[in-house]
Amino acid sequence: MTGVPASAAGGSSKAGAAGKVSAVGSAGSSKSAGSTPAGSKVGGAKIAGSEVTGSKVGGDETGVPGEAKPARGGKIAAAAVNQASIWNIANLLTMLRLVLVPAFVALMLADGGYDPAWRSFAWAAFAIAMITDLFDGHLARTYNLVTDFGKIADPIADKAIMGAALICLSVLDDLPWWVTGVILGRELGITLLRFIVIRYGVIPASRGGKLKTLTQGVAVGMYILALTGWLATLRWWVMAAAVVLTVATGLDYVRQAIVLRRQGIAERKAALEETEA
Repeated sequence: MTGVPASAAGGSSKAGAAGKVSAVGSAGSSKSAGSTPAGSKVGGAKIAGSEVTGSKVGGDETGVPGEAKPARGGKIAAAAVNQASIWNIANLLTMLRLVLVPAFVALMLADGGYDPAWRSFAWAAFAIAMITDLFDGHLARTYNLVTDFGKIADPIADKAIMGAALICLSVLDDLPWWVTGVILGRELGITLLRFIVIRYGVIPASRGGKLKTLTQGVAVGMYILALTGWLATLRWWVMAAAVVLTVATGLDYVRQAIVLRRQGIAERKAALEETEA
């Protein structure tokens, strides 16, 4: 009976095993181990195809860029952060102004709308709304809390409280209806314009718009209070300045909307030409 001696066979087996271990070791150290089967493990490191993913060297995670998948918990945390970003202090102040609108109307029209005490309470609610409008924009810019929700909801909240005050004053014959019509027509028109061009971008509130809002707030606040004498004359001039700013800033927003639309159309056309090329 012929064959290989047991010692020789054993030696061959050991040599073959050593050769395999050596090959595996070199595959683990080499970056392009194309012959290593996918899914095999080398020293606890998993070989996927020809590249190492998720291996640890000295306690640090190493892997091929773009190959490692983020943990499910990381995605959930990122989603939570995105959702929570809307509930920042600036947006909460904007929401407060929206809540103050029905409260202001109830106080303004209480007891027929001519009681000085109720008008004072209504003025307080209106003043709080105006003050929060000054703070929310400052906080959003200072602490990087600017969101698309804030850019859209902030002017809507301004128009809601201002519109309620103007309509109440005109209903009570304290303010001519044409003034209310000019201011509300401009505010509603610009709001509609914002939504029309929102596909091209968001038109943020400008400094001129903030000055207009402040002047309107002072004028309307003076009309809410039961003023007489020279203060009643002064409030007429303040309201006149508010009307001028209202018209001027409205025209400026129209200009911005036209420019934004042209830029958006030009960018889309350029992108389409690049895709076709």
